[in-house]
Amino acid sequence: MLGLLGFYDELDNHPGRPNGSIRDAVQPVGEPDEADLVAYLDAGHVLIDVMEAGHDVITGSAHRHSLGCSSLVTDGTWLWRQDFPHYVETHHVLLPEAFIEHVQGLNYQMPPLITDQFAPRYNETMPLVGWASTVPWRATATVLEPEPRTVTSKAEFDTAMLARERNRPHGNWAKPHKPRRA
Repeated sequence: MLGLLGFYDELDNHPGRPNGSIRDAVQPVGEPDEADLVAYLDAGHVLIDVMEAGHDVITGSAHRHSLGCSSLVTDGTWLWRQDFPHYVETHHVLLPEAFIEHVQGLNYQMPPLITDQFAPRYNETMPLVGWASTVPWRATATVLEPEPRTVTSKAEFDTAMLARERNRPHGNWAKPHKPRRA
């Protein structure tokens, strides 16, 4: 079975998720190597790409992983939602020591996915995260190398959001209403 990261109650509006409440996982400061851990999470293999948008469940604001937030990502040993890196870098959510040691042991480099080792873990884990109807995982290649992905950094996202706010016209842009006839 895959280790699970970031499957919190608030993210799916279903109590009893594998990682409990996100509010219990928030820390005042992150791990000393938090930036490297976030980069590792951002580099994961995308398994299921979900077309949706979501907001930070703690602040209500948009974030760099808002689009496709519940897409599933893995390194072959652990499984997480695509928006999990946001919660690590913004709210310093608690990471399992086993995960930190695993990533440090890989020198923060995303490993290739070995199909015959990964498929049974995937098929066993998916029902636990609410994907019971998912087709069993099969790949045409025996080894899937990590594909480089362009991921917007938190700083780039925040800068773009500030620029967007500054360039937004001010005033009431609501459609005018016609007066009612008496």
